[in-house]
Amino acid sequence: MAAAQRTVIENCAIATVDAHDTEYADGHVVLAGHRIESLGAGPAPEGLQDVVRRIDATGHLVTPGLINTHHHFYQWITRGLATDHNLFDWLVALYPTWARIDEPMVHAAAQGSLAMMARGGVTTAMDHHYVFPHGSGDLSGAIIGAARDMGVRFTLARGSMDRSAKDGGLPPDFAVETLDGALAATEETVRRHHDSSFEAMTQVAVAPCSPFSVSTELLRQGAELARRLGVRLHTHGSETVEEEKFCHELFGMGPTDYFESTGWLGEDVWMAHCVHMNDSDIAAFARTRTGVAHCPSSNARLAAGIARVPDMLAAGVPVGLGVDGTASNESGELHTELRNALLINRLGAHREAALNARQALRLGTYGGAQVLGRADAIGSLEPGKLADLVLWRMDTLAHASIADPVTALVFGAAAPVTASFVNGRQIVEDGRLLTADEDAVARTTREQARRLARIAAQG
Repeated sequence: MAAAQRTVIENCAIATVDAHDTEYADGHVVLAGHRIESLGAGPAPEGLQDVVRRIDATGHLVTPGLINTHHHFYQWITRGLATDHNLFDWLVALYPTWARIDEPMVHAAAQGSLAMMARGGVTTAMDHHYVFPHGSGDLSGAIIGAARDMGVRFTLARGSMDRSAKDGGLPPDFAVETLDGALAATEETVRRHHDSSFEAMTQVAVAPCSPFSVSTELLRQGAELARRLGVRLHTHGSETVEEEKFCHELFGMGPTDYFESTGWLGEDVWMAHCVHMNDSDIAAFARTRTGVAHCPSSNARLAAGIARVPDMLAAGVPVGLGVDGTASNESGELHTELRNALLINRLGAHREAALNARQALRLGTYGGAQVLGRADAIGSLEPGKLADLVLWRMDTLAHASIADPVTALVFGAAAPVTASFVNGRQIVEDGRLLTADEDAVARTTREQARRLARIAAQG
């Protein structure tokens, strides 16, 4: 680290989101290569060698980069459809279209999803991709390539479905894989793309889609595969009352008990949504350290309900934030989820005591690192951790009259991102991507959305 090139950021407020919620009203951060070398109050130490850049961050708040723990990138090209549906009706309406995606569509949609998140402060993203039509190309490779080019740290949750309509599931018959095919393709994706190193930019998780779209055997063997390969597990769980009814009718038990019976609770597992959880479910997640990706905007958009996030946190359940697919969260931005998580949870049983600003910021940073299994490397600003951080401008009209910058970031309007660093490399400057042409991405996503609509209309 002593020989690494250094970037010095000074004159900024800092929210470290470390174990003690350490904050500095006026401080500095020193980056050395890919790592955070030091941080603290006041100016940076004198006499630093190999300083290639100094940033005067007056008027800014520096936080860890935001971490998205649940998304479906391909949905970027089907935004604005089925806007008045609940989850099951929404899925039935959109599956016939999704089943016609191909590699150019998926690559464009991944670019759009990643670009929108990155310019809004996301430094680590994930994508749960589970639709693999026959002959559609290398979809996993297309998604991973888009993330690499965007410069964002990335986890691909390689999804799968093998329970189609003929088996009592929701997806159409032509939209699913076979059990053996799904397992083989998932293992190949892990072996080709997963990096287990501390500084990994790409990781892969095993991710059968949901109880109503995969067989019990795919869940069970998927868990065995993930643990044999040493990677994490991800799926949807307890999202709606309809899902709970489905599980009771088909399996004779609720979603959490069903997941536990198939090996799907554990500290290497995280699940999206977890809206309809009773006290016993929450206790099981806490006991096993199973993580949760909380998606407040999507839960509201699909009228799924309000997840019991305060109760989960009190019990010790790891909780992060997720955008969810942009066909159920058309903005596709994670920084708005900080505010929505706080506000929506205050509509629940705990009312104004549900969440505060710092808890919301923790969900979007360190909480996300926990559920992705990377809390040792990212999610807080500490010496030795990877240099993933964001400079939020807080001295504009939108925020300047709010004295506390963390309150301003969470309660206020979406704050401008002056700079975003991933692995020590700057990927955003003054709200614009440095790693992609946003206008070109917009054109390509529009073209691919129209192309998909034409193909779907032709049946």
